[in-house]
Amino acid sequence: MASAAPGIHPVAAAGPDLGRRWHTQGMGDIDEFLAAVTPAKRRRDAETLIRIMREITGLEPDLHGTIIGFGTYHYEYASGRSGDAPAAAFAPRKSSSVIYLMDGIGAHEADLAELGPQKATVGCLYINDLTLVDEAVLRKIIRDAYEVLTTETFRNRARESQR
Repeated sequence: MASAAPGIHPVAAAGPDLGRRWHTQGMGDIDEFLAAVTPAKRRRDAETLIRIMREITGLEPDLHGTIIGFGTYHYEYASGRSGDAPAAAFAPRKSSSVIYLMDGIGAHEADLAELGPQKATVGCLYINDLTLVDEAVLRKIIRDAYEVLTTETFRNRARESQR
């Protein structure tokens, strides 16, 4: 595995190898990790996201590097690549909270329009302040993504997904 910048765990850069790294990295202490999250607003948002994802999934969080995940899903692409990755996950970054939507942002277009201030890329939702978004809409997005990913083997890459 390539080395990461000082202070950044290799899992921090969620990409196509996230699933492979998910089960090869050691577990971390979530309370210890959260205590070090800055700024305080990001720590508050992380605590809220843990509560939301715990309620939606019924699972306890796992810490892998700087990613907090709940459960796993199995993916298998037409290319033959397959693996397991977190079914619901986020990472508290200094500039925003990153919620991983591995079923793809396109699958949530209508809900994203109602969510409130955020930015989105192929499989990531960036929220700068969780208190400014509609929590009910965020819960729906997370719940829908979790259900799609955990129903059966997921066969689409995030960039291929639409509803």
